[in-house]
Amino acid sequence: MNVLILGSGGREHAIAWKLRQSARVSKIYCAPGNGGMASVAECVPIKLSEIDRLISFAKEFRIGLTVVGPDDALAAGMVDRFEAEGLRIFGPRQACAQLESSKVFAKEFMQRYGIPTARSANFTDSGEARKFARSMSLPLVIKADGLALGKGVIIAESIEQVDAAIREIMDERRFGDAGRAIVIEECLEGPECSIHALVDGGSYLMFPSAQDHKRALDNDAGLNTGGMGTYSPAPQLTAELEARVRSEVLDRFLEGIRAEGLDFRGMLFPGLMLTADGPKVLEFNCRFGDPETQVLLARLESDLLELLESVIDGTLAKCRPVWAGGAAVCVIAASGGYPGDYVVGKPISGLGEVGDKAIVFHAGTRLEGAGLVTAGGRVFGMTSVGSSLRQARDEAYAALARVSFEGMHFRRDIAEKGLQLA
Repeated sequence: MNVLILGSGGREHAIAWKLRQSARVSKIYCAPGNGGMASVAECVPIKLSEIDRLISFAKEFRIGLTVVGPDDALAAGMVDRFEAEGLRIFGPRQACAQLESSKVFAKEFMQRYGIPTARSANFTDSGEARKFARSMSLPLVIKADGLALGKGVIIAESIEQVDAAIREIMDERRFGDAGRAIVIEECLEGPECSIHALVDGGSYLMFPSAQDHKRALDNDAGLNTGGMGTYSPAPQLTAELEARVRSEVLDRFLEGIRAEGLDFRGMLFPGLMLTADGPKVLEFNCRFGDPETQVLLARLESDLLELLESVIDGTLAKCRPVWAGGAAVCVIAASGGYPGDYVVGKPISGLGEVGDKAIVFHAGTRLEGAGLVTAGGRVFGMTSVGSSLRQARDEAYAALARVSFEGMHFRRDIAEKGLQLA
């Protein structure tokens, strides 16, 4: 089978790497891909916005399965368009993708079906938003309604910061049309945890837990990013809390999509806060997480192709995937200045010296001459699997020490909290 993967990040590289291991996959194409994917796939210079070209490519090259990586492609109706042409594709349709593309839609869905989440209100008028904020206790979380590359969430600890966040999102449109509406919610306290669950419309299959690190700097300081590293499993999600996630989040999610006629088929990725009152959903994502995918697929011993096809075919309940014991850790190497302004085009050295104890999943890289250079904020993720969390972490950092580029920045405390709890 020929497979087409849509996207260009570390998540898509990890998906390609894992699908390459399937005996049923003959060739993998990535559109547009990145500079480091050539070892597992052929990159195709087609933008995700060029849906007609992607459909033509899928037909011409007899693609048996297309896998959508990024959220904006799902929100644009990529799955609907492919299905209308009779092409098999993994990911939720546009109506279901609203659960990620609109935080207002997601919040109202959670409230209708009793899915635990922060107390909140939605606004399309900045003046009303400011008035409401003054009736709430600080700190507050201000969220742009639409997609903002994981950066449209601002934690405000003072009224001045609240006003600035509302002005930036709604009045100045820092995130474009994503700021046409906002959600203002109470700031939940507790450790965060990422959950992934495949959903085939009638059942779900929960993956092992993972823990992302959103802030740019050590000790959770600095600005929010798309993710600076992750590890799996997350010891803070105990067996008791996992049972509550199943009953209070995933079961109620299934109840809600059935009641509303949403045939959700794809990956559901709720971000959770483990509060003193139990797990609460921060947001819904409707695709694989990045960088969570890197550690989850590194631990998956079963055939990923079988899992993806079972979602499309509605046979997920029959799947019994096998996961490697121990743990996996991914540390992101980012361009200096990220998530703010940064410079690209910096030569990357040392990738050939990483060794076999770690996997490099490329994100913001491109080929230039005979070598690779930086081409984005998050450049690559160094991922390692070990018999313990400490071993996986040590091997990931040891491998990362062999690679360099001008301005390279990474957090040095990935998985530190997990080690304290393990």
